[in-house]
Amino acid sequence: MSALALILHDEGYRVKGSDITKYTFTQRGLEKAGIEVLPFDEKNITEGLTVIAGNAFTDDHPEIKKARKMGLPVSRYHEFLGKMLSGYTSIGVAGAHGKTSTTGLLAHVLSGVAPTSYLIGDGTGKGTPNARFFVFEADEYRRHFMAYHPDYMIMTNIDFDHPDYYTGMEDVYHAFQDVSQQVKKGIFAWGDDPNLRRLKADVPVYYYGTSKNDDFQARDIKRTTQGSEFDVYHENEYLGHYQIHLYGEHNVLNSLAVIAVAYFEKVDLNEIKDELLDFKGVKRRFSEKKLADMTIIDDYAHHPSEIKATLDAARQKYPEKEIIAVFQPHTFSRTIALLDDFAKSLNLADKVYLTDIFSSVREKNGKVSSSDLAAKINKGGEILKADNMSPLLDFHNAVVVFMGAGDVQRYEKAYEELLSNLSLKNN
Repeated sequence: MSALALILHDEGYRVKGSDITKYTFTQRGLEKAGIEVLPFDEKNITEGLTVIAGNAFTDDHPEIKKARKMGLPVSRYHEFLGKMLSGYTSIGVAGAHGKTSTTGLLAHVLSGVAPTSYLIGDGTGKGTPNARFFVFEADEYRRHFMAYHPDYMIMTNIDFDHPDYYTGMEDVYHAFQDVSQQVKKGIFAWGDDPNLRRLKADVPVYYYGTSKNDDFQARDIKRTTQGSEFDVYHENEYLGHYQIHLYGEHNVLNSLAVIAVAYFEKVDLNEIKDELLDFKGVKRRFSEKKLADMTIIDDYAHHPSEIKATLDAARQKYPEKEIIAVFQPHTFSRTIALLDDFAKSLNLADKVYLTDIFSSVREKNGKVSSSDLAAKINKGGEILKADNMSPLLDFHNAVVVFMGAGDVQRYEKAYEELLSNLSLKNN
């Protein structure tokens, strides 16, 4: 929603919004743009407004109810975005995970070579006059991406998530199958995903990956503490040698998808090389800072596959250091549905700590706790409280990875304050 607000602001509309009063990481961009954010109150709804409702809130929300009662135009976020895509070469990014990182990378690269508008899930949005490209995230939750008819779509994976809505893997697959029928020019899909391999679309599906049967291949991959480099081939045609200052196999794959899009849009691949090399990442995706002798990483990972990818990236960049995971489970339904998978991914760290489960606007309680997850973890599993982060002080010259989609940054901040105070005391 904040990304959409920024796009509309750039396009010359007067924009304001209502939200929870708790500070979130997507808020800073709105503040810098001078977009007013008000506490929820039905008095915010006045004559002359067009109302765009975020998908986190139901039709029973007081502001939505008042807007409808007044006869104001009311659209859901995904419906409004779907209507904005005409007039551009639009590229959606879909997948159970990897959407934001891939969208951010694609937006950065294309912005460097042509006028590009974009909407990224980290709250970043930009509306560019006379844009050639429109890059956006296509979220599968509640099949919201069915509102979109893009020219191209990147599909990073199909995995079971959102168990509060989807009944199982087949249900998720059918959602992706349905949206694939709405793509106009082509789909770029990760070749190692068996569910993506069985897509039946009316447009060509180009698979990217590291296998011989992929249409776009990354070969001779070298992963170092400085990033990754690799050669790219399309049907045995050499497309060049590429370098990225990003970590983890998933970022090689994300880059490959971006290169594939650029290739079909006949963008100069030498320019793409330069833009890939210059990309530093998106908000809350492997965001790093150094404090005392510790490296602290903040990441939005809240699904087992994302946790695995984040820890893989940390291992690549810091192969000699101990990796400590601090994970905040996000929603009760996801935690209980993926309990064993969470434990398996978290055990890739050297030591694991948990926080209590973060509930959501849609889900306040459930029949599972962080203790149930802790019981399945063999690398620790102690449950931390924000008012006592002292167990983390036992580690030195190590990497602490805070992961979660809720308010895990509250725990991160408490640890940083503790660490800073200790450093001042020792000095």
